[in-house]
Amino acid sequence: MTATAEHQTRDALLLDEHAQDLLFRQARTANAFTDEPVTDEQIAAIFELVKWAPTSMNTQPLRVVVVRSAEAKERLLPHMAEGNRAKTAAAPATALLAADIDFHEELPRTFPHFPGARDMFAGDDESRARTAELNTGLQVGYAIIGIRAAGLAAGPMTGFDADAIAREFFPDGRHRVLVAINMGKPAENAWRDRLPRLAFDEVVTAL
Repeated sequence: MTATAEHQTRDALLLDEHAQDLLFRQARTANAFTDEPVTDEQIAAIFELVKWAPTSMNTQPLRVVVVRSAEAKERLLPHMAEGNRAKTAAAPATALLAADIDFHEELPRTFPHFPGARDMFAGDDESRARTAELNTGLQVGYAIIGIRAAGLAAGPMTGFDADAIAREFFPDGRHRVLVAINMGKPAENAWRDRLPRLAFDEVVTAL
């Protein structure tokens, strides 16, 4: 994209340029963090923002465990892929994002105008699991943006034993762990070089 085209793109968005850069253009996956704690207030602020983003039928299947204590980190680290252990150990917080397969139990409250919503999912385990994982995937993306909006860096990872982490941190058996996100203030040299992105014309077709 030419400099002129990029400037026109920036001007076409309602979000100011600083926010565009904070959430998207200058943000990237962090691999190193300072030891500055992630506070309860920051965690709450992230959730209170992210919860407003849409999911199909307002299912909201995302469930989160935030691992911060040394004891909880010791429970988590053996289940991380070897290449992810050191940075997870050093991160001030790691959020485990899971899909609640029994999200449908909340539909009478979250989707009240359709009284049959709960029963529609109750009898179809496969469809319910697909819906839970799809919409949790959406909420994972929202969570990354929310972490950035709080002025923190995010380091999302899928290199771990998901079943083992689910047994350790979601022992009721109704959750599937999709992503772990290290988060905190980025340390010096936290980033790798920016990797290429596909161009607009390679991705978008307008009919």
